[in-house]
Amino acid sequence: MTDEKSRNHLKLILASQYFLYFGVLGIFLPYFNLYCYRIGFDGFQIGVLTAVRTGATIIFPILWATIADRFHNRKLIYIFFNFISTAIWALYLYTVDFWAMLVITILYGIFYSPLISFLEAFTMDILGRERKSYGRIRAWGTFNFIVIVIVIGKIIDIFSTEIIIPLILGGSLIQSFISIKIPNIRISKKMPVIPWTTTLKKKQIVIFLFCAFLMLVSHGTYYGFFSIHLENMGYGNTFIGITWALASIAEILVMIKSNSIFRRFSLENVLTFSFMIATIRWTLLFFADTPTLILFSQLLHAVTYGTFHMASIIYIDQLAPQEAKTSGQAINNAVTYGLGMMVGALFNGYFFESIGSSYLFLLSGFIALSGGIIFRRYQKNICSNN
Repeated sequence: MTDEKSRNHLKLILASQYFLYFGVLGIFLPYFNLYCYRIGFDGFQIGVLTAVRTGATIIFPILWATIADRFHNRKLIYIFFNFISTAIWALYLYTVDFWAMLVITILYGIFYSPLISFLEAFTMDILGRERKSYGRIRAWGTFNFIVIVIVIGKIIDIFSTEIIIPLILGGSLIQSFISIKIPNIRISKKMPVIPWTTTLKKKQIVIFLFCAFLMLVSHGTYYGFFSIHLENMGYGNTFIGITWALASIAEILVMIKSNSIFRRFSLENVLTFSFMIATIRWTLLFFADTPTLILFSQLLHAVTYGTFHMASIIYIDQLAPQEAKTSGQAINNAVTYGLGMMVGALFNGYFFESIGSSYLFLLSGFIALSGGIIFRRYQKNICSNN
């Protein structure tokens, strides 16, 4: 097999993992909290489940990534965690008790949370100098997410939300078996192994992580209560699925064009723009009372998630030391999708019953605005000092 064919083969394997990972996420994100809501959990209980699941992303991806970097082999850990997290998910089939589900959620988070940071590190290694084309591989995940959220919405309308538990189990099992084919990229053992805390010694990384943390806190209302918000406004599961799919369609378009975007605009400008659009999006959802406005707000997902996520992955990859690339991505995921989402989930879960989801979206707009202002001011300070 030629080098070019070999690289294309590896890209295909990575694309299949994104395809399956985000296909499962297309069932989970819009409908798991809705499932919990329908079996009788209140807003605070839903917030706690979301928080502990994302809270696992704070500690365990860093722990497992450090071990992977120490022993120069991510593949075995990645495969094992796919299978063990799938087995733990199967336990949801046997209970609807809150405390039992809390324990299952904690265990599931421990082994599921590192998967995406490992996958991002694999992708950065395979792409090498082609990192700015990352979106083309990642887009396969978004494409499947789009298909899944629409199809599952219609299936739930016919059956019930209970069907999502076995569907996620089936998708995760397929992903686990295909993960065996993931490429095993080894870092040269001649390179020194450094502690993950070394990555945090760069002020530029710390400032970015804090701002990214605020960005993901602002997403707490969306990921935790958007589907519930729409159901309480009188919309059905099919419309809910369409809104999530539309957001992903917008996202996939910018991911396909990632190479052009990052050739034309700096990472810093893309990140700043993403913060500003997030402010507009969450504020718009505070006012939105028609399907047109709701659907329009979902188009902004192209920027609030699409460009922000891609720019973040590349930004961290550029700043992290070569010998700690996995740890760098793990720290990024821990602070943002871990700590940020956990704080956002707890905050929203606590205030959901008292102020409602509309005002939570308004507060989310202010949080995103704060992150954007801090990030932009720091970038200006860097430019003035240079």
